Amino acid sequence: MTEAVPRPHKISGLMPAVTFLRTTNLFKSFGSKQVLNGVNLAIAEGGTTAIVGPSGSGKTTLLRLIAGFENPDTGTIELNGQRVAGEAWVPAHKREIGYVAQDGALFPHLSVAQNIAFGLDREFGGKAATAKRVAQLLEMVSLEASMGARRPHEISGGQQQRVALARALARKPKLMLLDEPFSALDAGLRVATRKAVADVLHEAAVTTILVTHDQGEALSFADQVAVMRGGTLAQTGSPFSVYTRPADRDTAEFLGDAVMLDAQLQGSLATCSLGWIPVRHATVQGRVRLMLRPEQIRITSDGPIRGTVVDTVFFGPETTVRIKLSPVDGLSGGGETITIRHWNAAMARPGMELNLRVVGEGVAFPEEQG
Repeated sequence: MTEAVPRPHKISGLMPAVTFLRTTNLFKSFGSKQVLNGVNLAIAEGGTTAIVGPSGSGKTTLLRLIAGFENPDTGTIELNGQRVAGEAWVPAHKREIGYVAQDGALFPHLSVAQNIAFGLDREFGGKAATAKRVAQLLEMVSLEASMGARRPHEISGGQQQRVALARALARKPKLMLLDEPFSALDAGLRVATRKAVADVLHEAAVTTILVTHDQGEALSFADQVAVMRGGTLAQTGSPFSVYTRPADRDTAEFLGDAVMLDAQLQGSLATCSLGWIPVRHATVQGRVRLMLRPEQIRITSDGPIRGTVVDTVFFGPETTVRIKLSPVDGLSGGGETITIRHWNAAMARPGMELNLRVVGEGVAFPEEQG
């Protein structure tokens, strides 16, 4: 069971924030299926955490427990120092939490303005005050005031998600929960909407949790990433640390493409088909599986490693290149095939012999994980 401690960060130049949300030893089952298996998570006030994992790993269940839609079997949840689940219970509508679902869940029979106003208290202050607040919220999510008169089906998917965010922000929540809100959008629109939402939440200094199965989304959106697998947190840390120093091979391969090689590790230096690779903070020695990210392997004219292009796949801005490695002088092995990425398709055509160089450090895993 991994305790996820938030990394120190600053908000608007202030001192590092305190812990706003803490879950302790959360367990949850549905019938005979155990969904959460002792989840410990801490999130800093004003911070943004992405919970990422494959389908069925428990991400949405964890989010629903935090929201108050479900009660844990055992364990506790604290919000801003107050226990809201466990020995005490605070219902969802009293937790000061905003929630944006995957489809936005807008009311189709209401206008955009009416959808946003639905998030306000009934006694907010009359029609004039409500209209003013709706206009402020539309501006906050970068939507024109004229859109307030439209129905949800008359605006784009990205605009619908911004309306859902505005509705969730109407009550000025202290915690925002985003349950895969961008997954139904086209790729370009997904990136633009994600950035717009992130900017709004950052400006409002709202503590945020994003649940997603998209690794790139998690790494780009949050200042803390929690990787879920099998109902537990496999690793939690900054996006850079979980990507470059994954805790295990499963986490490494889930968070992005990985080149895995047989290697011999002695001290902090591994020998493999790509030569001699430094390894920081090695926890194992001897025969290991060495991980490198594809972008660490560069095609250069003076690289000490040689290989032959087997085949390529063109993706526009980059090309994936499969390369069969040649033996390295002084090392046993060779003949392994690796996959890297390169920006210039013309420099890596099938049959071409290339020179390669490795940049940075590798990560070593016990051989039995291979």
